[in-house]
Amino acid sequence: MSNAEPSTDTSGLAWFKSSYSGTEGGDCVEVAADTATVHIRDSKAVVGPLLTVSRETWAGFIGSASSET
Repeated sequence: MSNAEPSTDTSGLAWFKSSYSGTEGGDCVEVAADTATVHIRDSKAVVGPLLTVSRETWAGFIGSASSET
């Protein structure tokens, strides 16, 4: 994770819900990327806390998670 203070204004970002999230309102994760970071949030708490990681960290996570399936 980044030690830099990320911008907390995510209003202009395009959020994408996980393809594993159901339509019944279950556990939902959304992500949005800007030029330097990827933001992750709970779609049921859009004004709640965010997890912000570098694009490289996110790519490593996705690569690791997809190799586990």
